[in-house]
Amino acid sequence: MPRFGTALLGGAVLATVWVNLAPASYYDAIEWRLLDLAPPGWLAPLPFSVTPLNLVADGLMALFLFFIGKELWEALTLEHGALKGRQALLPAGLTLGGLVGAALMWILVGSLIETAEEAGFATGWQVPLGTDVVLCFLVGRAVFGPGHPALHLLLLLAIATDILALVVAGLSHPTFSLRLAWLLLPLAAALGTWALFGRTPDAGVPETRRRASQRLLPYIVAGLLSWLGVAASGLPPVLGLLPVIPAIAHADRSFGLFAEAEELLHDPLNRLTHALAWPLTAILFLFGLTRGGVDLSAFAPTTLTTLAALWLGRPLGMILFGLGLAASLGLRLPAGVTLRDVLRITLILAMGFTVPVLSLATALPGGAMQEAARLGLATSLLAGALALMLARARPVQQSA
Repeated sequence: MPRFGTALLGGAVLATVWVNLAPASYYDAIEWRLLDLAPPGWLAPLPFSVTPLNLVADGLMALFLFFIGKELWEALTLEHGALKGRQALLPAGLTLGGLVGAALMWILVGSLIETAEEAGFATGWQVPLGTDVVLCFLVGRAVFGPGHPALHLLLLLAIATDILALVVAGLSHPTFSLRLAWLLLPLAAALGTWALFGRTPDAGVPETRRRASQRLLPYIVAGLLSWLGVAASGLPPVLGLLPVIPAIAHADRSFGLFAEAEELLHDPLNRLTHALAWPLTAILFLFGLTRGGVDLSAFAPTTLTTLAALWLGRPLGMILFGLGLAASLGLRLPAGVTLRDVLRITLILAMGFTVPVLSLATALPGGAMQEAARLGLATSLLAGALALMLARARPVQQSA
């Protein structure tokens, strides 16, 4: 995970230098038409072009969502999973509170200060919903220390926030038209793969059947079919691999989020994520390069709206709704996590980059508003720097 952060930030820094020194060549490069496609209407309603911009965001980043979605799935379902049963209520409340708080603050501040002619009431409220799992991990690991329960809670919240933010952004897109029939394809791919390969073989099943369940090719084919179905349905294609995660043969217990012990596991789900480790480093660099270029002269009211939603709306929503829910239901914080830790988590989650950047093109009209919001997203990373400064001023006890 640390190298993911280095790759993402490296690509974004290079893109920022490029877009500020030679903006025309930067935009020409990321919007270069690699392929023009005019598929039949039953597959896609409109022709489209494949560019580095959408190839990385809609295609390659689906592998990253698969990588982090696997961790959330294990936390929800496996033995010793951090979100099994009643344990899921507090993280769910914190996640939903953060989403609602960010959206409401965007609407409130935007209605008061937004001056862009193309902006209407609540325009772009989807932008601040997501956060950044990679950067949250890097900052959280430095603040809490490896293995600290608060780090696990932070990662669970970041992963759930990002996935829900993408779903909400896709469903609320102004031109969104869900073609339900296409969602049968990922459903069929998942169910068929689970029945033929992913399900734990019963006693007495031939050895050939057991070996077949360990092959990766059937799961890769199912993933491609699932991605195609999700993309054709109108939902964000970056979510396309998530439906097949439950269908893949996996270990019977969880060792924690991104646990090093999982490197010793050889079930298909862990083997697939292990195989993605180095390709994802390159993918995140390319994402930073194609989507992370920040125009430093783009400051506008949208920049302040973005910061208000992330720095005020999300933390307030998490505290008021999440902790209010915990108090009303008598929920306890996870073992080893204090209220101070939760406040630090809300500060770290005030960063927004990867998923919010994905939402810019569909949530905001016009290049000026998008670039102003991108500047706000980049500036929001200062919340991570503040969390690090506070941690160094008051060191926390790190668990082994």
